[in-house]
Amino acid sequence: MKTIETNLREYGHYINGEFIGSSSNKKIERKNPATGELVATFSLGSKEDTHHAISVAKNEFENGSWPKMSGEERGRILSRLSRLILENAERLAVIESEEVGKPITDARGEIELGARVVEYVASLAQQIHGQSYNNIGRNRTGLVVKEPVGVVGLITPWNYPALVFCHKVPFALAAGCTTVVKPSEFTSGTTLEIAMLAEEAGIPKGVLNIVTGTGEEVGQAIVDSPDVDQISFTGSTSTGEKIQSGSAKHSRKVTLELGGKSSMIVFDDANLEEVLDAAMLGFMVNQGEECCANSRLLLHEDIADKFLENLVEKVKGVKIGNPNNENTQMGALIHEEHLEKVLSYIKSGIQEGARLLTGGKRLTGTEHKNGLFVEPTIFDQVTRNMKIFQEEIFGPVLSVIRFKAANEAIAIANNTKYGLANSIWTSDVNKALNVSHALRSGTVWVNTVFDLAPQLPMGGYKASGFGREMGTMAIDEFMEVKSININTGKWTPHY
Repeated sequence: MKTIETNLREYGHYINGEFIGSSSNKKIERKNPATGELVATFSLGSKEDTHHAISVAKNEFENGSWPKMSGEERGRILSRLSRLILENAERLAVIESEEVGKPITDARGEIELGARVVEYVASLAQQIHGQSYNNIGRNRTGLVVKEPVGVVGLITPWNYPALVFCHKVPFALAAGCTTVVKPSEFTSGTTLEIAMLAEEAGIPKGVLNIVTGTGEEVGQAIVDSPDVDQISFTGSTSTGEKIQSGSAKHSRKVTLELGGKSSMIVFDDANLEEVLDAAMLGFMVNQGEECCANSRLLLHEDIADKFLENLVEKVKGVKIGNPNNENTQMGALIHEEHLEKVLSYIKSGIQEGARLLTGGKRLTGTEHKNGLFVEPTIFDQVTRNMKIFQEEIFGPVLSVIRFKAANEAIAIANNTKYGLANSIWTSDVNKALNVSHALRSGTVWVNTVFDLAPQLPMGGYKASGFGREMGTMAIDEFMEVKSININTGKWTPHY
């Protein structure tokens, strides 16, 4: 793998197998949100840079070898990519930790899971198949075939840049598509590093292209291009709606994985020791910058008071600080503007009458003076119409509501425009299944949380988007279906 030995990582766009600067000659500086130190620079992409990458991807799709390869060949290359990601996991985890602000231990888990997803996709590449029909009439044979959709624009977020890359790009590649990837301008490092690994694995030049920059320039250029056949986006619901609207004029396929406002429902028969750890993880994972975060805690009224007392005590002991410290449990928020947004939600919770049990402030002491740290915050006595209960905060803020019966818990959990993921905790299997079916979300975890498997599709209901990532359905997202009707006898009109 080609590596950059200096402490400061400097990257250009990755187009047609080469690193090139931006046509604007401008750079993006990325500082570690936990320390304020400059850790990387990226090229500030322009519309011209994006059009260049799209042109390369289109030419490779129309004239290159990748779409014509067998699934077995593509699978072998993706399998090599998975191994290379694992071999370089520590370097990738350090980059992820420095740019996102997440604990290094969490970043390692993300990279390892990403590699597992790529290995799974490698196995799927050779299983793509169609259908045949020999009973549609005399001398007639019908074939249903799947073909790659073409050039795919993939726009990934800043909170899990490496993992979401692995949720999207390998599936598009396995289908035979060529790609243009726009990572977040805050956390582009691991995407560009994996691109180098992809080249080493054997992915031909022009198949995987990456343009770094802002959504206003690079993202908009992808949306506006008639040469992009499909867009896959992960990010905010508001941006997803703009992408969907902008894509309508091209009548293209769009896959959206958007925001969430998920609930953790805890019944009185649950294993409460396990739930304590899960509830803490549920709203603090990745500093709460997690679309599936269980930011709503629904507690059965018989266990609520004691459970909250124990949860607050546990949360107060959380180690918050430099992500490079192996003992750190929660890191820094992504940038100053987002930190202020999270603090504004905390302020609104207090103003609307919720009871602040712990947290609520920015950390500014010696260890935290140069970083963007917010205390994990828990509100009790929350009502259903409060902003902190209805809106996606994307920070370590938990809202608690009590309930009496399962039907009430279901109604509270479904009282949101989102439908991404929910969690249920109970020892009653029948209750778990009945509640799972009643919840309007793409994922339901039972007695677990953030438990991902490459085989299980992920995606949302309602304002959380549409389409699926992971699982066998994810490759179908990047394919078109064609019917071929063959007449082997003398043709006669059917009218």
